[in-house]
Amino acid sequence: MLSVISPAKTLDFETPPTTKQVTQPDFLKHSQALITILRDYSPQQISELMGISDKLAGLNAARFEEWRPPFTLSNAKPAAQAFQGDVYTGLQAENFSEAENRYAQSHLRILSGLYGLLRPLDLIQPYRLEMGTKLPNGAGKDLYAYWKPILTPALNEAIAESGSNVLVNLASNEYFKAVDSKQLNARIITPVFKDEKNGTFKIISFYAKKARGLMSAWMIQQQVNDPEELKAFDVAGYRFDAPASQGDTFVFTRKETDR
Repeated sequence: MLSVISPAKTLDFETPPTTKQVTQPDFLKHSQALITILRDYSPQQISELMGISDKLAGLNAARFEEWRPPFTLSNAKPAAQAFQGDVYTGLQAENFSEAENRYAQSHLRILSGLYGLLRPLDLIQPYRLEMGTKLPNGAGKDLYAYWKPILTPALNEAIAESGSNVLVNLASNEYFKAVDSKQLNARIITPVFKDEKNGTFKIISFYAKKARGLMSAWMIQQQVNDPEELKAFDVAGYRFDAPASQGDTFVFTRKETDR
């Protein structure tokens, strides 16, 4: 089965990667086209476009200027190890064995506003460009218009290569909207993670994001290839909640005492 996750705003390009198995992103020409557009934006315009501070805008203006292929281990880092944040705290790709890295390459994808669709070992350079950014481009008014015609067939190809016509959507709504789900040749399973708070189970963003990473790692380590096997996920206190689940929305709950 194939699973998809979102990227992260926080990056780590200081820590050396734990693997030398690396690949190039499939859509670098498309990324280059976006970089060319972004280089015409001043730091102030980037601040307004992305809703970020002047300091962050200046940092990212410099990143866009410095961004250039070819990507190597001296100027880039594998995506799954470069991204930090809650999902990647759960994923812990830096701890994967080489066999797990190889399996992840075929069974995990990362959606990205700049790179489109990434495999875990695809090299990336530092950037910030969220999928929801309303960046006018040749395809339309935003990044959804830009990426949707590209990502949907690319995911269909990856799904076919994964050996199962199932896609496990562990990405956020903002990122999965970049895919035309009606055109996917797959059954889409959407896990939802809820934590108990004051006697009620609800989605708590910090915990839910980390749980998406935990499930992604678990699927790789267990080589899960059947939707029913997902229900056996029992990591960090989460358990499948059959009464709360409906159709292809699989709900996993965790009691306060299990956190």
